[in-house]
Amino acid sequence: MTTTTSFIAGAQRTQGLLAPVPVGEHVLVELKGPGVFVCAQVTRQNDPAGVSFVSLDLDGRNVVSLSFEAASNFGLTQSNPYGLVLLEKPPISTMTIGYPLPLYFERGLTLKVSVQEMGIAQILANVIHGT
Repeated sequence: MTTTTSFIAGAQRTQGLLAPVPVGEHVLVELKGPGVFVCAQVTRQNDPAGVSFVSLDLDGRNVVSLSFEAASNFGLTQSNPYGLVLLEKPPISTMTIGYPLPLYFERGLTLKVSVQEMGIAQILANVIHGT
């Protein structure tokens, strides 16, 4: 039986940057396990017309797959128990991901974006994780 604690050991930030941003799927952060996911943010610079998806996979299982546009349409613009918040101040949009409890991964974590629009200057991602 796994025990839980109220702290994360070895906390650190791993950053991914994509500039310029071509259309397609791009891995921003990839971590090998075991580890603990604490939170992440993905920032998109420019306000293009189109759709860009943010995906978070833990051990090959999808945890998040949502576009910036859907987050706005769903009203995920303030703190909520779902764990996703979209903050916008044109021309910058930031999607944050974080849950009340850290998520453990055994084999790996992958944070990626699927860009289906032209005109994004850069995408910056930060993942806070530990052991």
